[in-house]
Amino acid sequence: MTIEKGFLLTRHARDYGGKTQIELWVSTTHGPAQILIENEQPVCFIPDSDKDKIQQLSERNSDNVTYKELPLKNFGSTPLIACYHRTIKASQHFNELCVRKKIDVLESDIRLADRYLMERFICGSLEFTGNVTQKNTHKMVTHAKCRKGDFHPDLQLVSLDIECSEKGELYSIGLDSDKDARVIMIGQPGEAPHTSLPFHIEWVADEVQLLHTLIQWFSTYDPDIIIGWNVVDFDFRLLHKRAEKHHIRLALGRDQQTISFRTSGQSQKSFIYIPGRVVLDGIDSLKTATYQFSSWSLESVSQTLLNEGKAIHNVNDRMAEINHMFRHDKIKLAIYNLKDCQLVRRIFDHTHLSDFMVQRSKLTGLELDRIGGSVAAFTNLYLPRLHRAGYIAPNLISENWQASPGGYVMDSVPGLYDSVIVLDFKSLYPSIIRTFLIDPLGLIEGLKLTAGKEADQAVPGFRGGQFHRTRHFLPKMIESLWQARDIAKQNNEAAFSQAIKIIMNSFYGVLGSSGCRFFDTRLASSITMRGHEIMKQTRQLIENSGYKVIYGDTDSTFVSLEKEHSAEEASKTGRLLTQTINQWWQKYLEETYQLESCLEIEYETHYRKFFMPTIRGAETGSKKRYAGLTGSGEDEQMIFKGLESVRTDWTPLAQRFQQELYHRVFHQENPCDYVRNFVEETLAGEFDQALIYRKRLRRRLSEYQKNIPPQVRAARLADEHHRRQGKPLQYQNKGTIEYVITLNGPEPIEFQNSPLDYQHYIDKQLKPVADAILPFIGYQFDDLTKPQLGLF
Repeated sequence: MTIEKGFLLTRHARDYGGKTQIELWVSTTHGPAQILIENEQPVCFIPDSDKDKIQQLSERNSDNVTYKELPLKNFGSTPLIACYHRTIKASQHFNELCVRKKIDVLESDIRLADRYLMERFICGSLEFTGNVTQKNTHKMVTHAKCRKGDFHPDLQLVSLDIECSEKGELYSIGLDSDKDARVIMIGQPGEAPHTSLPFHIEWVADEVQLLHTLIQWFSTYDPDIIIGWNVVDFDFRLLHKRAEKHHIRLALGRDQQTISFRTSGQSQKSFIYIPGRVVLDGIDSLKTATYQFSSWSLESVSQTLLNEGKAIHNVNDRMAEINHMFRHDKIKLAIYNLKDCQLVRRIFDHTHLSDFMVQRSKLTGLELDRIGGSVAAFTNLYLPRLHRAGYIAPNLISENWQASPGGYVMDSVPGLYDSVIVLDFKSLYPSIIRTFLIDPLGLIEGLKLTAGKEADQAVPGFRGGQFHRTRHFLPKMIESLWQARDIAKQNNEAAFSQAIKIIMNSFYGVLGSSGCRFFDTRLASSITMRGHEIMKQTRQLIENSGYKVIYGDTDSTFVSLEKEHSAEEASKTGRLLTQTINQWWQKYLEETYQLESCLEIEYETHYRKFFMPTIRGAETGSKKRYAGLTGSGEDEQMIFKGLESVRTDWTPLAQRFQQELYHRVFHQENPCDYVRNFVEETLAGEFDQALIYRKRLRRRLSEYQKNIPPQVRAARLADEHHRRQGKPLQYQNKGTIEYVITLNGPEPIEFQNSPLDYQHYIDKQLKPVADAILPFIGYQFDDLTKPQLGLF
């Protein structure tokens, strides 16, 4: 049998003919392959002492269970026995039986397909062999065997978008891929004038034919990945609903398999499984890659990233324009529909999102479409190593768990400074894990060490934790990722480097999360509390060198050089300090703990001007809020952290005012006339378009009972107008509302009837911004803006 390489697209396990079957769809250089693996047995683990008890119960219930003694134990060193089952259903029944009889059962929640892959260390790429049967659109591999491999796929992608009425009746479906670009439209060619278009419009008679044509398109063009904007929760949710209405089997999967669609009861989040195809939502994928935007609408994100928006005029009443186009100008609707598809593709191209998701899968073994998944990634990587060390993982802690302290944040010294440099520990928490050998297995083995000869094998942690010097996995895992990231950065592989960074930094969060089976406060606290110790000692080292530390946050230390320095002078000082600090930690850790230091502090930034504000209404310094000026000439840049300019709950008016005011202060220009003129222009209505608040509704409108914030009042007014006009209500189930403050209170911008309350914006938007910085240069906002009294 020949060995082939491929990349995993989808995985699924099911009971089939009284046994199990795992179905893997992979992309290969020769097209898609369906890999079928049979007779893999679900397994869980129980204490060996409970074997006889559960064996009697399971025999009474006719469960087909095979017990196997293995050299495995739990974290309490209790010997365990493996329980194998012929089917997934039998394993579920066995687990329920154990729970009822209060018998501890471990790792019963690991899905069969996931266990098959992780135990073979398969992460995205694999090699496989078996009996091959060539089908029309793919090859089917039976009696297959798989192992880890190294293969980077060339995946075929389509961007999908639907248009519909407010009642969910389908109008059209846009599809944009390298192979084909078209819009499937309900209507007749004669309904629209002949126009030369760079894409094809396929006319269909009705919704039923629309769905059948979509199914045929997928069969013909056979994409690996489907992308879209809110594509699962909106597009596929509606497609699934309309297919059910017409009793159509929505066979969009490979080998004509039907999609599986479900919605979570609590979150109302939708999940879709399409055999052989991956669905990547643009919003979720960008969030997974740590992108942040003030608005997640396609219009806003595409304008931010691409300087390009949707092909529509009336953005505030998009539904009305879509309805009008469907009735009167279907060519225009088709252009609009396909433009949305193209925007999503361009966003994916611009951000290298597909490559990022592939690299993440190759690093962690996560499904391509898995959102978040830090805990699952850690489990994939750690569990098989743990098994080989003779341990079975614990179950989740459901109660009585102790939280760990967060990152260290120093008290700040407020003020307006010349020349502040920032020294930043490179990946501090991963460095601490590597240096102090912090690891779940290391903790269990370390706690076994007693005084005497074994004592020097333990590395001390916090809250009673201590770690074994040789029995651990996580430090080596991080070291390998670190080295891979250095290579990725050297090769300018941005997506790969970003994927590694996110995974490395997630390991602390995983160990500090009660949603992870390895959670232990001694693990997370030994990371964060060690971080506190390192930051405090680093501050002392800097101040011993004659410099003043004015702030520190988690892994960054802000150092005032006391007077103005050139970029070269600041850089020289920064490099000398980092060299001193790194050498000190290397010597200290070797002498104190006999450990090799992986801690590395770097010189990161020189702020020519730097401002650390006070807490509003107090004299103490604020935290996680500052502004600074870096660079010079064309490279000059204003940096805002945590201030109004970068907060979405402040108006564009406040943001514009702050940016210009701080620019003047940082350049030592007198701001008095600017402040007065800005207030006067605000009162004169010259900035009316900048007075819009944009805020999220974090709960359903009906859940706001006692405290009714302005955004809720505006949303209720908006939906009352929608109700009167017979339009769908937009804000009942969360969402984002744009509104202004008028003399009659908050009003939604689309239904504003009252005059604007300019004094509100002066008091609540301009004054707080000005009073944060003006006192540091001897001015007060009220003094600058109060009416001037003449002398008589």
